[in-house]
Parts: sequence; C-alpha cells; structure tokens
Amino acid sequence: MKKILPYLIVFFVLFVMASTAAAAGIRPDSFTLSGVVGGYSFDGGQHLETRPVIGLRGGYNLTKYFGVEALFDYVATESTRAGLGDAHVYRYGGDLLLHLLPDGKLVPYLAAGYGGVTVDRDNRQTLTKGIFDYGPGIKYFLTDDLALRGDFRHLVFKDDETLHNYEYAVGLTYQFGGEKPAPEKAAEPPPPPVVEKAAEAPLEPIPAAEPTPERMKYCVSLNIEFDIDKADVRPQYHEEVAKAGDFMKKYPTTTAVIEGHTDEVGSDEYNMQLSQRRAESVVKFLVEKFGIDPSRLAAKGYGKTMPIADNSTDLGRQKNRRINAVIDCAIDIKELAAPPERLCMTLKVEFATDSAEIKPRYHDSVNKVGDYMKKYPSTTAVIEGHTDNVGGNDYNMKLSRQRAESVVNYLVEKLGIERSRLSAKGYGPSRRIAYNSTAEGRQKNRRINAIIDCVISK
Repeated sequence: MKKILPYLIVFFVLFVMASTAAAAGIRPDSFTLSGVVGGYSFDGGQHLETRPVIGLRGGYNLTKYFGVEALFDYVATESTRAGLGDAHVYRYGGDLLLHLLPDGKLVPYLAAGYGGVTVDRDNRQTLTKGIFDYGPGIKYFLTDDLALRGDFRHLVFKDDETLHNYEYAVGLTYQFGGEKPAPEKAAEPPPPPVVEKAAEAPLEPIPAAEPTPERMKYCVSLNIEFDIDKADVRPQYHEEVAKAGDFMKKYPTTTAVIEGHTDEVGSDEYNMQLSQRRAESVVKFLVEKFGIDPSRLAAKGYGKTMPIADNSTDLGRQKNRRINAVIDCAIDIKELAAPPERLCMTLKVEFATDSAEIKPRYHDSVNKVGDYMKKYPSTTAVIEGHTDNVGGNDYNMKLSRQRAESVVNYLVEKLGIERSRLSAKGYGPSRRIAYNSTAEGRQKNRRINAIIDCVISK
C-alpha cells in the first residue's frame, strides 16, 4: 500500500488542477492509440517481483464523456522463491472510460473493465485467469491530437484465493478522427446600453389605491344598491356614504376618488357609463350633504373591468355592483379611531444595492404598520416589494420578494405580530408607477407598500 499511495496523491492533485485548465479535450467519434510504460506489482501470494510493464491501448470515444479501450500489457519478471525461475505475464482485455471534464486541456477519467491474464513460468504450468480492473486516469493534451496520459489500475482475479495486482503507467495518446471544434472568434465588446424613454411602454393608469410617500390610502366600500338603470343614492344608503363624508369632514386635507363598478350584465359601453354616473352621484351627494369641496373629490367608473366575484351567480354579481371610496390622507396612523376595510401605505425604506437589510433609520416607518396591527388585532397585511428595471427580471423578482420578506420578519421578530397575519409578495419591475428612463422615476418605482386589511363586523 505504501508504494501505491504516492500515485494516488499525484492523481488527486492533477484532478484538482483540471478545473482551471484551458479548453481542448475529448472529441466525440474519435479514435485513440496509446503506448504506455510503468510498473506492475504482484500480490504476495504469487511470489513474483515488481517489474516494468509495457503496453498498447486502442480506443474509441463514443461521446466526449464515454469511451471504450482495448488493451495489451507485457511484464517480464522473476520469482521471489529460489528455483521457480522467470515468468512472462500477459494482460489483455478492454475498459470503459468515463471522462469527467472532457472539454479541458486536462481531462481526468475513471476506467473499469474485464479481460484475461496469462502467467507463463519457466518451471511451472502456464496459468490463465479472468481479471477485473478499475482505477483513475488523466490525460493532458499537448495539442488537439496529442496527449500525455497517466493511469493507475487495481487488478483483481481468483486463483486458489482472491489476488490483487497493481499497475501504474504513463504514456502518450494520439487522438484522430471525430469533429474538431471550430476555432473560437474573439468576442466583440457589447454595445453600450441605450436607455430611451421612448423604448418603454406607456404607463398604465395608476390605481387610486396606490399609496404615495408620506401619505396613505384609506379605502372603504359603500354598500349602496341602485335602482335598475338609475344612479340616485336612495335614502336608506345615506349612512353608507357618511363613512366617507364624516371622515373627510374630520380631516379637511384629505382627497378622495369615488370608484363605480358593475356586474357583467349589459354591454361594455353601457356598464362603463352607468358606473361613471353612479360614482358621480355619490360625489354630488358628498358635496351637497356634507359640504365637501368638489376639488377634493373625483369620480371614476370602471364598468365591469374589475370584478371581485364570479358573475355567474346572483351573489357574485351583487358583490361586483359596488362603490368604493379611496381617500388620500396625510395623517398620523394613530389618529384613526376605527380601522377602514383597507389601509394602503408606502413605507419609507431604502435598501443598499443587492441588499434586503432594513437599516435602523427606517425602523420608525415599519413600526407604524406594527403598532397599527397591534392596536387592531383583526387586521392582516400584505407587504409588497417593487423595483425599477435595472437588472434581469428574475433577479428583480427575487430581490423584491426578499425585501418584502425582510419587512415581514422585522414585524414578527421586533414587534410580535403573528406571522399568520402577514404575507410577502415580490412584484419586481412589473408594477411601475413612473418611467424607468430617469433616476427620479426609478426611485419612485423602488418601493415597499403595506396593504392592511381588516375584517369589520357588520
């Protein structure tokens, strides 16, 4: 074993070197012819001296990973016991080769095979046995066609007992035939990136519930039913409209968008007009009955474009016929006496490049969400991460989700919010609110939103 160990160390070092070698390697459909010389050690039970070995190899590479090789070896040795004379040993057979890194200049491989061994002694009967061999090897390509090679084989066969021989050899391999790879052209430098505003698709209208920095969106559903083809607010629904009116009177800096929605009964054009008329009717009611300045209100009809339920059932259609009030406000979240059905806010959090760590100076912004959710334990929240378009789409999707998850983890670990009340969603660059062609636009698109929902008892 002491004789074998140095060879194993050499093979290990050469294998590690292979990972940094330049390209050359094994060609599929190529033939090989090798000559080898080395040493051959016999199991002690055979009573034969370690002696030089010479051999020939002929092979064929089925693919760049797999090859087959026929072999013939000859060893002239002598007995370690007096009177037994010299011996001539012949080994022949074939191996299957597995090339581990076939595209490099340095190619390590594993070999295993089967054949025969014949031992012809001067003073004893000739012995022929089947023999199994396996072991590592390595080739170093001097050119595309010529390579140095080194091999180690453990040889196992059975006479009266199982015997173990060892062969270690170096040689030269000539590779011919097969397809030679086309010479690589020098890589041309990529053209400089061109950022043009015109290259971006037009911006979609920003949803009314999209929060803006330093402000939040207070969203309530007004459960109003209208007569068929009518837009007047019936008296029994005045208290519903008061949800928005009272709030806007209490906070005179607020503005609101009244959204109208319908089911799918009727044409697109009819429903769009009807939803707009009903939204305008609510705006008019807020102006006349609550004294809200018209400049603080806007009406937007969406028709049947934004359903929240299945239109195939009466219940679903009823849910889709709705009026939403999205109120934009810049007040301290602690002032809210009761939670709305939905509260949307942008968190003032900026991250370092390729980082999701929340810096201490942004803790107060995240704390607002945690304090609100602790005050109202029925609330749940979705933390949304958004990015600009710098970098690949997959990278940005992953990064935006990591940053949203970082906020969720902070709320759980620092503020004690149950994880079941929180979820994280990464949108990457898919929900831009500004053009990415300017630094200002990219900054607006890099944002974290908290969408807080509350189950309100009716």
